[in-house]
Amino acid sequence: MKTKIMIPALLLMAASFSSCEDYLTLESPDKLTSSSFWRDQSDAEAGLAAAYSQLEYYIDNWEFAEVKWPVEAYREDVVTIGADVPNYPNWMELYNFTYTNGNSQFTSYWSNNYKGISFANQVIDKVGGMDDEKIDPTIRTQIVNEGKFLRAYYHLKLLLNWEKIIVRDHFITEQSDLSAPLSERSEAWDFIISDLEDATALPQSYDADHIGRATKGAAYAYLGFACLTRAYEEPAQKDAWLSKALSALDNVKGYELEKNFNTMFDGSNKNSKESIFELQTSMSTSNGANYRTQFHRWIGCNELWGWDEILPSETLMNEFKKEGEIATTGRYDSRLYYTVFFNCDYFNDGTGRMYGYEFDDWFGEGSTRAGFRKFLPGDMEGMEANYCAINIPLMRYSNVLLMKAEVYNEQGNPTAAIPLINEVRDVHGDMPAMTGTSQDAVRAQIEHERMIEFPLENWRWYDLRRWGKTKSALDAAGRTGYDESRAFYPVPLMEINANDKISASN
Repeated sequence: MKTKIMIPALLLMAASFSSCEDYLTLESPDKLTSSSFWRDQSDAEAGLAAAYSQLEYYIDNWEFAEVKWPVEAYREDVVTIGADVPNYPNWMELYNFTYTNGNSQFTSYWSNNYKGISFANQVIDKVGGMDDEKIDPTIRTQIVNEGKFLRAYYHLKLLLNWEKIIVRDHFITEQSDLSAPLSERSEAWDFIISDLEDATALPQSYDADHIGRATKGAAYAYLGFACLTRAYEEPAQKDAWLSKALSALDNVKGYELEKNFNTMFDGSNKNSKESIFELQTSMSTSNGANYRTQFHRWIGCNELWGWDEILPSETLMNEFKKEGEIATTGRYDSRLYYTVFFNCDYFNDGTGRMYGYEFDDWFGEGSTRAGFRKFLPGDMEGMEANYCAINIPLMRYSNVLLMKAEVYNEQGNPTAAIPLINEVRDVHGDMPAMTGTSQDAVRAQIEHERMIEFPLENWRWYDLRRWGKTKSALDAAGRTGYDESRAFYPVPLMEINANDKISASN
């Protein structure tokens, strides 16, 4: 049910899995190469681990935070930049929408995901070609399907951020294959959806020694998201894609919402009952392992010993508070207090809710500053540590419920959507049932819930674009640098220079 993978020391072999490896004509007889490596199930699983290693580029201590969040989150209206960001012009370009195709951050994002695709393609090709004598056929099929899930995931990340991408459907062994044209968006969607459909044959869960691998639930959840997104992009086929999305989401089974919302993001409740797909971390450094980062410093504001790179926006704070203090706790929606540290009675009531201290102790009496609590360690020991190992939930069950609600509502059935919305409100927010029953009321409520449910999980940009609300939302937040030409990133200059089948006009 839960997804976790710990990458073994053989991950270091990933460096030899480049798309150019097979161009070599001379091979040392006493060293493994991409052609001689795939000997048995152990090799197959080591190769798969290398493909997993590219998830969000977590293996790089700096690029994990400094590429993923600027590229994905800085465009959103729910965040603003901190005091340190002007020191990094390429980050500022992303926030202000003034970037060119030479921007280093989304260039790395592009490269990192294509590296993951290359690793996944090698798994699919090499493991798929292993004889029954080398590997149990059932295990072979499972590993190939995991490779397809990862290949779909990496392509999906790219397609969400670029209007057109290169579909890499095989492991490159010829120089002539390096250059490839951009695919039409519908072709890319077909490819992603096909891989995810194959991946739905994966197991529902794994034993404790193999937690972390993509599951049936993860495949169906991302398939549902892909079909839902495509439904808006192809209006003529919207009903068909909505039906496919609902069918996929209905098959995400065995999960439930986690009442202790904050524990999913502070390292104290890894792989919770709500987690469908989760990026794994560990403080272990044995055998050269590197599954930890300084992510908490990147997320944290100055007052909380962070580097002040990302802050909750006024737009987000207003959204959290707009329903008033109507939660069963007598306060605002509980997700506010689990997501943000801010000046209020809750954090200044003398009980030391902020690591044994009050808000005023950290921020200063009367401060109007706010900082993210989400993804910060849950205790002082974690805050004081130079490194952290906080898992990153990539797909949660609340997302599935809210996507199902959206599908029902777009199908003209708001009555079926409302209980799903209310379930998330009750369990995570301690909030009463939503008001209103019309399609427009439900649509507005879904936007509200998704906005406050997922800060720093980076769904907001894709939601806004799906709903056609990107410009209006950014204008309302005072982010005037955006226009619709910035709905997607430009193909990186690095790719244009290296690929003779793509031109700057693309």
